[in-house]
Amino acid sequence: MELHLLDFVSFFGYFVFLSFIGWYMGRAKKQAASDYFLAGKTLPWYVVGSSYIAANISTEHFLGMIGAAVLYGIVVATPEWSSVIAFSFLIWLFIPFLLGSKVYTTPEFLERRFNKEIRLLFALITLLANVTAFMAPVIYGGGLIVEEALGFNALFGLNADAVAAGYIPNWGLFVSIFLIAFASGVWAIWGGLKSVAWMDVLTIVIMLVGGFLVTFLGLSYLGEGSILSGFSEMIDANQCGDGWSAAWLGENVPNMLAGVSAGADYNRLSVLQPINHATTPWTHWVFSFFYIGLWYTVINQHMIQKVFAAKNIYHARMGMVFASFLKLLLPFIVVVPGLIWFAMKPEFLSTGNWPLMSEEANKTYILMISKLVPPFMTGLLLAALFGAIQSTVSSVLNSTSTIFTLDFYKMYINRRATERQEIRMGKLSGGLILAVSVLLAIMLAMTKINIFVYIQTLYTFIAPPFSAIFLIGMLWKRVNGRDALTAIIVSFALGALLKYLEYGPLAESQTAFAQFVKPFANQGLMVWAVAVLTAVVSACFTSSPAGEQVGEGLVFSFSNLSTLKEGLGRRWYSGVFFWWALSFVLMVVLIVYFSIVF
Repeated sequence: MELHLLDFVSFFGYFVFLSFIGWYMGRAKKQAASDYFLAGKTLPWYVVGSSYIAANISTEHFLGMIGAAVLYGIVVATPEWSSVIAFSFLIWLFIPFLLGSKVYTTPEFLERRFNKEIRLLFALITLLANVTAFMAPVIYGGGLIVEEALGFNALFGLNADAVAAGYIPNWGLFVSIFLIAFASGVWAIWGGLKSVAWMDVLTIVIMLVGGFLVTFLGLSYLGEGSILSGFSEMIDANQCGDGWSAAWLGENVPNMLAGVSAGADYNRLSVLQPINHATTPWTHWVFSFFYIGLWYTVINQHMIQKVFAAKNIYHARMGMVFASFLKLLLPFIVVVPGLIWFAMKPEFLSTGNWPLMSEEANKTYILMISKLVPPFMTGLLLAALFGAIQSTVSSVLNSTSTIFTLDFYKMYINRRATERQEIRMGKLSGGLILAVSVLLAIMLAMTKINIFVYIQTLYTFIAPPFSAIFLIGMLWKRVNGRDALTAIIVSFALGALLKYLEYGPLAESQTAFAQFVKPFANQGLMVWAVAVLTAVVSACFTSSPAGEQVGEGLVFSFSNLSTLKEGLGRRWYSGVFFWWALSFVLMVVLIVYFSIVF
């Protein structure tokens, strides 16, 4: 990219202001562990919601999701809009339980409900997931943005063709990865969750303003100055009725739907896709909360930690309502640009090479900024992208160090650790975790993979077993720790078997069974169902858990329904129910529009 002086002014100005917020909010000396790990439980609803979504938005969205939208269409918006369903469960059912338990981490909650073994296993899987499914791909994607924008390879005098062919290492990308990791980790390690959460508010504001600017400029470009005409042009191209888009879709549809041949029907403007869709079959809408949404939104530490840090239950619930509205907006800045870029017919679509198209599609957003956005705003948008990366990495770093400190260090290494020692260990472990993530990000940089598909594949392998035991353990007192452990072992074994079948015996198969098994979303559903069934069967042959493991706040009971009515607000116009209902209705409208209308 050719950056103007004004771009550097806005870019560095943004980070100076962001750093000031991080310093100011984290400047107070941390006396208690809750001050460092949970921001002293002082976050208001707008910070809870902003930080929750900022931690969620990263290169998976601005690179992977937009890139996937170029290839698959509007269906990649499904994980965002369906999140409102998951948030609804969190708002109405899980927040009272989690806050009532007065725990710092979700592994701690699982120990109280099941046993120490489940806590240890979940904490270990969380550490691995945070590094492999969150931090590493986010840092790698951030490195792609830095290298594409600033061109370190050119600065180092490296031949671009030789780098692309793999004849020489991509040193520019490696340097970019190190810079992203350093810039992202500083405030998370120094200031703790309070610094991270308040920086996220600025990040969300700039991200939304800048994201909508790209969308509007893209539509204006398609419509030769008219946004409405551009929208019509985008719709026409993505309907693939005739011309180049119809030919492209007919040739590439076998990469989107398992087991079909060239020329098969495919609707790029529908969020409801067949059961054999490669990334997002219709089952995602119906069942995704159970096999992935429950894990991601409720027991995923780096997300739920913002809820733990809320002032009270009202701010926790209202924060998630605010997050619901942000989720409804997100596809208009991280999916629609992909549809616009498809309509602009980028050259890589004509290669006929799907892996190459997947790799090039990851660069869509950065190329749209370069082509469409004027000076000053280009720098600000690049800074907002870096802010999204920074917020995710910072949140994951803080939560990962929290789990390591409280679920490993405090439990198994130094049981008598003071709160000052816990804070020190949180900072040291954060630095080590960041270093490991950088190494894995470099490994990802040496492969060619769509970030969105990579992350979603990991989610659907890790999430289902723990989503299953958390849900059934909360709803049924009969399930004990041994039942939960058995379900986890069996379901992970099944997940590994399905991956073997996908890339082994069923790789070339066109049978109905193969078409159902290959999409990773369907694999997640099967693993979740088996985990639930295993826990139920096991519970029929084991003893009941101890009384303290099924007490108030740990298992749902009709006798404690009054706790679910706490923190709903005093007036209807500021109440949780009114704003939640509005967000839910808007989600239904979007589903109808992008499934029935088109």
